[in-house]
Amino acid sequence: MVKVTSHTSPSSSPVKITVSSSSSTFRTIGLTSPIRRLSGSNNVNSPLSGNRGQRASSGGGGGSRRLSVSKDTDEFVAYTVHIPPTPDRGTTSESQNSPLESRKSAAGGPHIGSYVKDTLYTGGFNSVTRAHVIDSSINDGEEIGKSELICEIEGCDDNAQDKNWKGQCECGFRICKDCYLDCISNGTGYCNGCKEAYKDLTDYETSESSGSGTEEEDHAGPLPAAAAKKGIPRVEKNFSLVQSFKAGVGAGGQNHEFDHARWLFETKGTYGYGNAVWPKDEYEFGREANPPPDFNERRNRPLTRKVGISTAIISPYRLLIFARLAALACFLTWRVSHPNHEAMWLWILSVICEFWFALSWLLDQLPKLCPVNRITDLTVLKERFESSSLNLRNPKGLSDLPGVDVFVSTADAEKEPPLVTANTILSILAVDYPVEKLACYVSDDGASLVTFEALAEAASFARIWVPFCRKHKIEPRNPEAYFSSKRDPLKNKVRIDFVRERRKVKREYDEFKVRINGLPESIRRRSDAYNAQNELRTKKKQMEMGGNPFEPIKVPKATWMSDGSHWPGTWSSSEPGHSRGDHEGIIQIMLVPPNPEPVFGTEADISNLISTTEVDTRIPMLVYVSREKRPGFDHNKKAGAMNALVRTSAIMSNGSFILNLDCDHYIYNSLALREGMCFMLDRGGDKICYVQFPQRFEGIDPNDRYANHNTVFFDVSMRALDGLQGPMYVGTGCIFRRIALYGFSPPRATEHLGLFGTKKIKFLLRKKTAKKIDDDEEMILPINEEDKDEDEFTKALVPQRFGNSTSLIDSIMVAEFGGRPIHDLRGRGSQSRPSGSLAVQREPLDALALAEAISVVTCFYEDKTEWGKRVGWIYGSVTEDVVTGYRMHNRGWRSVYCVTKPDAFRGTAPINLTDRLNQVLRWATGSVEIFFSRNNALFATGRLKFLQRIAYFNVGMYPFTSIFLLTYCFLPAFSLFTGKFIVQSLSATFLVFLLAITLTLSMLALLEIKWSGITLHDWWRNEQFWLIGGTSAHLAAVFQGLLKVIAGVDISFTLTSKSAVPEEGEDEFAELHDFRFTFLMIPPITIILVNMTAIAVGVFRTMYSPFPQWSKLIGGVFFSFWVLAHLYPFAKGLMGKRGKIPTIVYLWSMLLCIIISLLAVYIDPPSGRQPFMAFEFP
Repeated sequence: MVKVTSHTSPSSSPVKITVSSSSSTFRTIGLTSPIRRLSGSNNVNSPLSGNRGQRASSGGGGGSRRLSVSKDTDEFVAYTVHIPPTPDRGTTSESQNSPLESRKSAAGGPHIGSYVKDTLYTGGFNSVTRAHVIDSSINDGEEIGKSELICEIEGCDDNAQDKNWKGQCECGFRICKDCYLDCISNGTGYCNGCKEAYKDLTDYETSESSGSGTEEEDHAGPLPAAAAKKGIPRVEKNFSLVQSFKAGVGAGGQNHEFDHARWLFETKGTYGYGNAVWPKDEYEFGREANPPPDFNERRNRPLTRKVGISTAIISPYRLLIFARLAALACFLTWRVSHPNHEAMWLWILSVICEFWFALSWLLDQLPKLCPVNRITDLTVLKERFESSSLNLRNPKGLSDLPGVDVFVSTADAEKEPPLVTANTILSILAVDYPVEKLACYVSDDGASLVTFEALAEAASFARIWVPFCRKHKIEPRNPEAYFSSKRDPLKNKVRIDFVRERRKVKREYDEFKVRINGLPESIRRRSDAYNAQNELRTKKKQMEMGGNPFEPIKVPKATWMSDGSHWPGTWSSSEPGHSRGDHEGIIQIMLVPPNPEPVFGTEADISNLISTTEVDTRIPMLVYVSREKRPGFDHNKKAGAMNALVRTSAIMSNGSFILNLDCDHYIYNSLALREGMCFMLDRGGDKICYVQFPQRFEGIDPNDRYANHNTVFFDVSMRALDGLQGPMYVGTGCIFRRIALYGFSPPRATEHLGLFGTKKIKFLLRKKTAKKIDDDEEMILPINEEDKDEDEFTKALVPQRFGNSTSLIDSIMVAEFGGRPIHDLRGRGSQSRPSGSLAVQREPLDALALAEAISVVTCFYEDKTEWGKRVGWIYGSVTEDVVTGYRMHNRGWRSVYCVTKPDAFRGTAPINLTDRLNQVLRWATGSVEIFFSRNNALFATGRLKFLQRIAYFNVGMYPFTSIFLLTYCFLPAFSLFTGKFIVQSLSATFLVFLLAITLTLSMLALLEIKWSGITLHDWWRNEQFWLIGGTSAHLAAVFQGLLKVIAGVDISFTLTSKSAVPEEGEDEFAELHDFRFTFLMIPPITIILVNMTAIAVGVFRTMYSPFPQWSKLIGGVFFSFWVLAHLYPFAKGLMGKRGKIPTIVYLWSMLLCIIISLLAVYIDPPSGRQPFMAFEFP
């Protein structure tokens, strides 16, 4: 049984969910809601209100809505939600009879929506789902008075007109002026209450609603008929496809959605006085000599442009790639044909390593043949989706941009400081994007009360910070980054009250930091006090019952919330049911969804620090989510947490696009979301699955000792992939198309056939083709074009794929519709939506929606579904990001790389050597897992381009280079110890080949620096850490991957520690000098010691040899110095801040030097018969 209770009245149960099971061939899921939610399944105005609406039937529990889906199984679960009458709420049946009666029942008590705000929802496997009301401060009198003045049109919360208003219907149905104009503008003019026509329409209102022409003239054109033929649905409220294409003109405004003159020109029409573009004499349509007229050129400008690299740079770059490839081929051919008979083992090892290095370089270099740059036009985006001109399709001037849900993930409040997470949340809430279209979800996989209360503090401080940022155009909108910035805060500030208000906000932020940093100690002291009180109460009760007062009693050491109730998440004492891997699911709305229209503040006073009379004070919705965890279930780490957020957000806000960020990556550029939307909403954007932004980092030491910036990857490799099928997904800073995450195929795809994918076949994936498509391999999303597509859609959305949540299934088509480009930007084979169709109010949330959201974050929800297999983030690898992006590209989607100025996002990176190696170990281990799985690019479909396939194949291959790299780093030492070399003699041919390979590599590096914008220092640091990581973390990853594949040993996951905010006076880079020994350091230390010892042995051997071979000594010493130069940052990290080498390094050095020296003397003793060189065992 599932019930919702309040801590103020534990005995009452406002919501009860009964769960029953039986044997049947059908699964029935019923959900009763006191407020009819305008989802895709029950909204008559929705684009989905076609045949799918017939699946819903009423029954049970006062009109509860049920959905039956055929499924071949032996059991079903039926959820029935009942809301019994309570002193402050009417009966459930009364609230469900009609919208009018539902609103009238509110006069007797608070609306059910009041249980959404300040209510903590918990629940899960074999547990009770409860709603803990944290703060209920609703004034019944105010609520009653307000309900009598609210418009009765569902989804509208504006004030209704007075009863004496001339447009008031005789039935008394309350309606606001905007809804009244909507009713008479759609051509019907009927009252939504009595269904009778409005009788007192003035001439002005009639002309405003119908335009200057008659109804026959409005529908005389062939476009509406063509739309009807194609099956475009008629929707009127949430997705208002406009009915009259001339209504806007009649109202005195400009109709931006349909240009009749353009349509006639493109269809070669020459009829209709006043509508046609009359051709001139001897004018022939279609001839290039007659260019088309300019139809409002600015509105039709593209949102994005692709800028290629200069030919003067890219042509020599490509030429050098093939030149170096030819030089490598000649060099390897010469090496094979000229063996070293004096040291065959040395020659064989070196040749094998050189062949592998050549292959590795080729796999890395080929995808870099087509780099591109992209730019966006935010001015066009604003004009197209947020036009200031009003029309009947958008009478309130709301934004037509699609909704965006932002996901922030955190898992450990100790390794990921709450202050860092709170600053990330504040930067999201203050982003420059329509407030009503934005929602932020925070996933706390550790279920920590510290994170929960830090989020509550952030929500409170946001009411000051967000208006301050909007008023003064603050950048960046992370308060810690802004107040710690060293640049002039007065630059470009023109308001005279800026300095005073900045000082006030800075003071509030300092207090905010103190509260956040003091949360762990505050929670501990509070919990100790409550636990001591609880223990005394239990002891007293034991004595009253006659028990032994000296008998010890066991009272669980709970973690307590500020309202005196148990925290349902993780306790510090890790009691059963309250540990990291065993706790309930939790959902808390920290900030409720905002109103659709701007809300301006007041003048500065005691309660308001800053004046907000000209500032929109609304704040986006903020939700805390902690999924349920139970022993015996595989929770799939970060990928599982992301999928839980996908399902939760689909029920609560259902944004068509999803931005995911790590808790330490904040929005540095407040226009970042708009930059990403330019790509998604441009012509052809419906084929883009995600927009990846580069990762930029703060807090890195100026010398970037361990290549933490990783600029070679983000500015060279990712730009190059953008010229193919798109960049890889790197785990954060990425905007997803929700439909692509659901596992659906793109609307159009291209098959690349042939050995190198030169033959291309393009086809549409919106309709069934003659080619038989296996349901297991393809998920096509039809757009209500034919009735037969309904069967395919139903088959694709059965619970075997998405689970048994009907709300989640109903939200899929709505999300797909919101992600379409508008009619003006649709391309060939693209589905589109009318302009203004998203300028609507978000559906209201109720308690039952949150109860449904709790059910989809339970630990058992994904059982027998395709979550993690095809739907959502993919499971089975510690690098779930790369696998998820690969699956999308493999279905035919493409991605885009968006580089903005200034940077879109910024975060932190581990600057400590140990943490950096552990991070690289996790990445490399995931790559090995990919190589030994079905996600290997060798098994990719034909929709993956040839060079893109090579790039993904290299992702799984690069860790294996460590085996050959480790061997090659020891070869110079072996050469110096034995007096031999990898070649028999340093001939001129060998030196020429070596020089050619080195010069071409250097020239390629210079050209990469030229077209990517990186520096030579960045390139050299990347080369150094490539050898450091290749001889340490990559090698360990190969062994871990082999153990998992062969022996089934699971790979442990180490969470990367996030840097805390440094206090004033502290060294910002103090962590750089911390030394923590790990086994990953053993191979590089050994290489350094062996090569240094070998250099000394080689020099003394050559000096005391009767026949010194200086050429071999020079060759061996040169390669040893090459190895040591690459390992210099590693050696410097071992020395610490003051150059003190830890004792453990001395011990390793002495041990290895003794062993290597004895082996060298024993294997190849020096020539000569000097007595001091003689050595015999006794």
